[in-house]
Amino acid sequence: MYDNKITSIHLDVLKEIGNIGAAHAATALSTLLNKKIDMKVPKVEMVSFDDMMDLAGGPERVVAGIYLRIEGDVTGSMFFVLPVEQANRFIRRLIQDEGFDFQTGEVSEIGVSAMQELGNILSGSYLSALSDFTSLKIYPTVPALSVDMVGAIISFGLVELSHVSDYVIVIDTAINEEDVPNEESVKGHFFLLPDPESFEAIFKALGVS
Repeated sequence: MYDNKITSIHLDVLKEIGNIGAAHAATALSTLLNKKIDMKVPKVEMVSFDDMMDLAGGPERVVAGIYLRIEGDVTGSMFFVLPVEQANRFIRRLIQDEGFDFQTGEVSEIGVSAMQELGNILSGSYLSALSDFTSLKIYPTVPALSVDMVGAIISFGLVELSHVSDYVIVIDTAINEEDVPNEESVKGHFFLLPDPESFEAIFKALGVS
């Protein structure tokens, strides 16, 4: 559909938007954690639906996933997917509770809220940067949190859609905290799935006819 019209320049623009969103999110997370947070978007790419599953570690990989719908001038779905081990580490540091574990069910309400807040901050920051850049009105719905296999989370999120775009915009996200070794930094993926007609609106706003 749009794969042959999208050039590396367009992906660079999306990456720049991602980095602006990441800077906003880093400021909000720094306040939340009361320590310096640095966020980067190392890569933005456009992949097929099947490749999206592979990027997240394969359909059976257990992840913490945040799902929301996008409304306004652009409609679609957005997922933020984080390996469950990394989600555990991040939430433990955030709520100062070493026992918190999504996998064993040792989850407190405050920990779940913290993960949802992370999803809120990240998706809100990214979408507001996209909105500012394209002058399109873009609103996120309240995110839903799920800890499950990648395939199940993504299928659940797309159940309400009568059709799925052939292509997915993937925004890699790296969150680094001060005093935390680089290998323990949080590395997740945003999957942005605009509904087919919204692809046109986004790329038109970015200068792609």
